[in-house]
Amino acid sequence: MSKIKPSKGAPYARIIGVGGYRPTRVVPNEVILETIDSSDEWIRSRSGIATRHWASDEETVSMMSVEASGKAIADAGITPEQIGGVIVSTVSHFKQTPAVATDIAHRIGAGKPAAFDISAGCAGFGYGLTLAKGMIVEGSAEYVLVIGVERLSDLTDLEDRATAFLFGDGAGAVVVGPSQEPNIGPTVWGSEGDKSETIKQTVAWNDFHIGDVSNLPLNERGEVKFPAITQEGQAVFRWAVFEMAKVAQQALEAAGIAPEDLDVFIPHQANMRIIDSMVKTLKLPEHVTVARDVETTGNTSAASIPLAMERLLATGQAKSGDTALIIGFGAGLVYAATVVTLP
Repeated sequence: MSKIKPSKGAPYARIIGVGGYRPTRVVPNEVILETIDSSDEWIRSRSGIATRHWASDEETVSMMSVEASGKAIADAGITPEQIGGVIVSTVSHFKQTPAVATDIAHRIGAGKPAAFDISAGCAGFGYGLTLAKGMIVEGSAEYVLVIGVERLSDLTDLEDRATAFLFGDGAGAVVVGPSQEPNIGPTVWGSEGDKSETIKQTVAWNDFHIGDVSNLPLNERGEVKFPAITQEGQAVFRWAVFEMAKVAQQALEAAGIAPEDLDVFIPHQANMRIIDSMVKTLKLPEHVTVARDVETTGNTSAASIPLAMERLLATGQAKSGDTALIIGFGAGLVYAATVVTLP
């Protein structure tokens, strides 16, 4: 017989507050066209993106996260001292250690919470949300802050016609707290590592650091390019549309929710064509509000779902208590989908 005492956490968890931060600089497609041979019409037709936000030097991963977190904590009606965990999903914090979560926790005045970063690309918010739910039900924290934050402008090759127009910057945060009812459904998540080459960083940091440029990509001036994100667009599109619709359906079934019972659909804001195709494949009813934040925010990876959630609630397109299906998918390839009650 085990001598370990059982955990005494909450029976369930729910999102109780949400906040977002978008950098002040708005970048239209015309700026992107200065470095690639394309057109505004082509970019809009391929991605649905008209503008995106790019961070200034002052708008760091930490600073944007602190701003989004402050709004989420205020929205949740708690104090920073009550936060028992800080989970940050990002691929654009360039310090391997320490985790940026520890700095954010200190700057928001959270005391001494568990704090760590995760790297799950565009599915990172879903991964973080699932971990937060586990912490609350397990009893190791009463409130957990989950942040998705990116400065993808730092990892964008502006001469790459396939990706230069895709990425934006920003931070989205939610506070997850205890609940007496199930308000975060089972997570359907996983990975397909055999497809990892379809979205990747062009050059490993150690290769870039060594100084041997013989095998490194060069720009038009013969200079070594800074590592950037690249992808095989058509392969990613097909995978997202056909395979992720199946995962989304599995998440609905796991939560016991039929498409007609859904109020809101918040997919990763990767591409408008992917979003529209998923809506069609899932056969979502017309009354379901669909997040299309990608048009003015671009692809912000781990930040895209909480940013889209925050905007839907702020504009009244969604309301507190709505049932929402969220799904993130991206580099790895990894994915995570679940059904949640909106705060």
